[in-house]
This record gives sequence, structure tokens and C-alpha cells, in this order.
Amino acid sequence: MDRAPALRMPSRPLIGRAHQRWLHLPSRTVRLRLTLLYGGLFFSSGVALLAITYLIFRRASRINLIVPYGPTHRAAAGDAATERRYAELVRHSTDALHHGLLRSVIVLAIMTVVSIVLGWLIAGRVLRPLRAMTATTRQISEHNLNKRLALAGPHDEIKDLADTIDGLLARLEAHVAEQQRFAANASHQLRTPLAITQTILDVARSDPNRDDIDLVESLQAVNTRAIDLTEALLLLSRADRGSFTLDAVDLSLLAEEAAETLLPLAEERGVTIETSGEMTRTIGSHALLLQLSTNLVHNAIVHNLPDHGTVWVSTRAVPDGMELTVENTGKTLAPQMVSTLSERFLRGEERIRADDAGAGLGLAIVKSITQAHNGNLTLTPRAVGGLCVTVHLPLSPADR
Repeated sequence: MDRAPALRMPSRPLIGRAHQRWLHLPSRTVRLRLTLLYGGLFFSSGVALLAITYLIFRRASRINLIVPYGPTHRAAAGDAATERRYAELVRHSTDALHHGLLRSVIVLAIMTVVSIVLGWLIAGRVLRPLRAMTATTRQISEHNLNKRLALAGPHDEIKDLADTIDGLLARLEAHVAEQQRFAANASHQLRTPLAITQTILDVARSDPNRDDIDLVESLQAVNTRAIDLTEALLLLSRADRGSFTLDAVDLSLLAEEAAETLLPLAEERGVTIETSGEMTRTIGSHALLLQLSTNLVHNAIVHNLPDHGTVWVSTRAVPDGMELTVENTGKTLAPQMVSTLSERFLRGEERIRADDAGAGLGLAIVKSITQAHNGNLTLTPRAVGGLCVTVHLPLSPADR
């Protein structure tokens, strides 16, 4: 005799997982949470209103029995017919009050359902811009950073959020473009000494009578330039990341140290360095701020008059911080060209010297270090020729 196949009940873990899925999935929907919140608030306020109304009507619905042909209420109270009539009126009033309460509960239940439906529709309409923002944001990648949310509508919290995201995308696009430009320029700059090295080796291979000393000196000069460029790139990357320890630093001492270190170079080029100023304490990296001062003084010495040039290095305290100023004599510079001097790998053609062209990173490193210390860099051409560079840094917390 065949047996009917037994029904297999789902295992408890499976039921538990389904129950957890039913519980947790809706909680991730903001629209559902808002709908339940709207419905819950309406139901709670409706119950409170219904309870208050019931108590008010129950207290107000007292039975006033008027007995005809009776001298007084006290005399009519003992009449049995009057007592039955009074009890019937009380029961009728109580039943009417309870029926009214029941109908009110039914109406409240219906209106709660209606409020939930309306809350679902309203929440969907309110969250529609967020869904559009989410869909657009998912389509944005590193290849289309120029795309914006451009949310239309009134200036509310959602519009402010969309505008904030658009501003973030604009800054990110500019940063990525700058990094790509920097990587391309760095690759080009690093390829130059390698190409020169390859050319020197090819010439040496084709000319067996070439002096080895000249070959070594040429390779050493190219290698030194490549090392200097690599160190400058590493320093620039370190300043951009802001990965340094903050210490109390007196920038006036660092400026004097930079001037003393570069004094032999200044004497070799016939440039005079004059330093002045007062104690200017700030918070930052000792090594980076020393590099900042050194780059400014070095730049002022190299890009100066051929003979009898001057460099002025000064520090002073201002109400909202401190300033380091480095000025130098030199050729008259156009304001348009000065505004590009702090860009990476960009150098003014009129300021390049054949013996020390550099990599175009001196002022770029100064700019990055200044920004990493929450400061400002200002480049101003001098009317009589040369350049004035001012670095503004915040004061040390002890001096605030």
C-alpha cells in the first residue's frame, strides 16, 4: 500500500532567517520608517484625543430626571416607576456613549490606515530628490568627475546637501586634475636626466678614446640633479599629505639659519643677504618650515641681479598670526607671470639661469608647506624689480 509523501516542515533556522529578513529589511528603508512614524504619531494623538473626549462626554452626560405631577424630586424618588425610568435612561445614555466610543475607534482605525497610505506617498515624494541624488552619485566615477547633481527646487536641507556634494565633486575634480598634471610633469622631469644619462653612455660607447673622468663628472652631475628632483617630489608629497608632527617653532630662527646656510652661495653670486625681525612663534613641522625658509632664500639668491643683488629676509608678528617676508632685487616681473610662479614645474622664462634652472618646484613646495600649516602665500612683483614673497602663518596657541 502506497504511503502518501510526508510533508516536510521547514527547519527552525530557516524560519528564523526568514523572520530576521522580514524584520531587518524594512528597517533599512527610510521611506518605510517615515511612514510608520507618521502613522504612529497620528494613531497616538488620535487615541489621546479619543480618551479625552470620552472622559469629557462621560462627565457631562448626567441624567436629569424631571417627574411630572411630583412636588419634589425627593418625593418622587421612592416611586418604583420613576426608579425604573431613571435606570432605563441611565442605561440608554451609557449605551449611546459606548456605541459612540466604538464608532470613534472604528473611524480612528480607518483614518490610521489612510494616514499610513498618505504618509507613504508623502514620504516617497519628499525622498524623491534623495533617490535622484543617489542614482546620479552612483554614476559618477573618476572618468566623469565633471558631472554634477544640479538639484532644482527650493533652498531647503536637501538642496543644501546637493549643493554641498556638488562643491565636494568640484574640489575632487580639481584635485584629481592637479594630481594627474603633477604625475605627468613629474614623469617628464624624471625622464629628462635618464635620457641625458642614456645619451652620455651612448656617446661614450661610440667614442672609446673619450676621457673617463669627463664621463664620470657628467654622470655625477645628471645623477645629482635626479636625486634633487626626487627629494623635492618626496618633500612635496609629504607636505600635501600633512603627515608631520606639530611642534612649537620660532620662524625667525629658521629664517636666520637658512640665510647662514646659503651665505656661501650668495657670496659666490655677489648677492648680499640682510635679515631682520622679531621672535615669531608658530606651530608646525621644524623640518618643513626650515625647508620653506631655505627655498625662499635660495630662490631669491638664484633669481637676482647678476652683480650686487640684495635679499631682504624679515619676520614680524601681526594681530592674527605672523609673517615671513623675503624680497630680492632683480628684473621687473609682470603680474601675470608672478601669479604662475607657485605652480608646479612652471618657471618664468626670464628668471631661468643656465647654471641653475631648477625643476620648478621651489615655490610650489613653499606653497604646499604653507597650505599644510593653514597659512597663506602671497607673491608680489616689486616696482623697482624683483619679487616680494610673504608667508602668513597662524600664531602659536601659547601666544593667542
